[in-house]
Amino acid sequence: MKVALLQLNPVVGDVSGNIIKIVEAVKKAAKDGAQLCVTPELSVCGYPPRDLLLRQDFIDGCQSSLKALAVELKDMPPTLVGVPINNLSSVGKPVFNAAALVANGTYSIVAHKTLLPTYDVFDENRYFEQGKLRGLVTINGRKVGVTICEDIWNDKAYWKDRRQYAQNPLAALVEDGAELIINLSASPFTLGKQFVREQMLSSMVHSYELPFLYANQIGGNDDLIFAGKSLAYAADGTLIGKGKSFEEDVLVVDLETKAGRVEQEDASDEAQAWNALVLGTRDYVRKCGFTKVVLGLSGGVDSALTAAVAVEALGSDNVIGVLMPSPYSSQGSVDDSLDLADRLGIHTETIEIEPMLTAFLSSLHPVFNGEGTDVTEENLQARIRGNLLMAMSNKFGALLLTTGNKSELAVGYCTIYGDMAGGLAVISDVPKTLVWNVCRWANEHCGNKIPMEIIEKAPSAELRPDQKDTDSLPEYEELDAILRKYIDERLSKEAIISQGHAPEDVEQILKLVKISEFKRRQAAPGLRITDRAFGTGWRMPVASSVRLP
Repeated sequence: MKVALLQLNPVVGDVSGNIIKIVEAVKKAAKDGAQLCVTPELSVCGYPPRDLLLRQDFIDGCQSSLKALAVELKDMPPTLVGVPINNLSSVGKPVFNAAALVANGTYSIVAHKTLLPTYDVFDENRYFEQGKLRGLVTINGRKVGVTICEDIWNDKAYWKDRRQYAQNPLAALVEDGAELIINLSASPFTLGKQFVREQMLSSMVHSYELPFLYANQIGGNDDLIFAGKSLAYAADGTLIGKGKSFEEDVLVVDLETKAGRVEQEDASDEAQAWNALVLGTRDYVRKCGFTKVVLGLSGGVDSALTAAVAVEALGSDNVIGVLMPSPYSSQGSVDDSLDLADRLGIHTETIEIEPMLTAFLSSLHPVFNGEGTDVTEENLQARIRGNLLMAMSNKFGALLLTTGNKSELAVGYCTIYGDMAGGLAVISDVPKTLVWNVCRWANEHCGNKIPMEIIEKAPSAELRPDQKDTDSLPEYEELDAILRKYIDERLSKEAIISQGHAPEDVEQILKLVKISEFKRRQAAPGLRITDRAFGTGWRMPVASSVRLP
């Protein structure tokens, strides 16, 4: 049997548009000889639909569109489609996360999702009732076990003592006689996750000695990025198919001859981060209805990387760079920003902020008289810039991109209503040390986009004379190491210190992380590329008196 994995990029809520994508992909697969097609999880409505699932008219619209899809595919191969379906029982949540088999002009629901994740970015128990329908269906004379995303992430042979759930839907399907396992998935990208996914699937194939097909979504939906990389394994464990990375794809594999296409990719963190940020930016801008973006160019590495990503995602004609020098901006930073803009081919505007800063300080003088100068005056500069950028965003209909990195956001080294103002925080999940590495990778693989002067200069906000980031923070290598252990590994203060970090640095950083929570709560949505991002999966209280661990 030839099976096509339809690696699609849906728009959440655009049911009619998503149906068109499915039809086009199925027709292409049919021309390639496919006898069965598989879409990703919830491909009819896009994943994650979040609180749209609480609207009955939305669920009804998905089901109506499924009927129309069945008619459209009447003469096409059978197709497994992900769709939300009404729970007709009077008990439990009103919706199932389901898979439908579309064939011969009609459809039937063949599987419900059993395991509903409620950790990290997932909140499926908020919407879905746990599955009642075990997904065993005969297709082309073959017993097919149909699973949906999380249903395969709990196999005892692989996870051993780390299982999240008591049930194992995969084992149950094998016991029922499944001869082939298919998974409709919308599994978000994070750095290193694909390696774990391939290890897990390979382990399950060797355990059950059955062919395994995994169809994954691609695209950016809000903070989540989906990389595709759909997979197909023969019963003997041979990888016979791997879809493209960060691109739509129709991957056809022959289970009998083990023929397929295995795409190769640069699996380095730098390459994966770059490609994820480009896709996430492109889709966020496009799916929000924008065509252009605007951002401030400071001469620093963060705004340089953000600008380079934006150009790769949207084209140079759709990116506007704004220079806003203050009395403390060095000529080198201005020159580096213009050099960057020239290399990227983007239009720039320059607006001096000194007159506005003088006016602010003059107006505030009677109130601040005798108080002395402190961070207040530094923040004024950032907030003036934020106002200018938002004005340009409003006037030209261009989405404002913020340029702060994860390290800064973690410790609050950013100005609320200033450099944090905007509609998308492109690199807010990229630690500063990774920012530098991605810039070097981009220069090597995508042309010399970013001047080395920008990459090699000492980081500075340039809000006071001779300012350096290290005046307020440890070196970024040290800062990122401590943040990784505290945020990603969830280690205690004592455990971090025991690994050789200076107690005073650890104390300072952990305190800054805690007191900066109110800023992060008001930040622009950011693109998630790590397992522990400041976004929908980060749920720390703002008003709390918990002692630092």
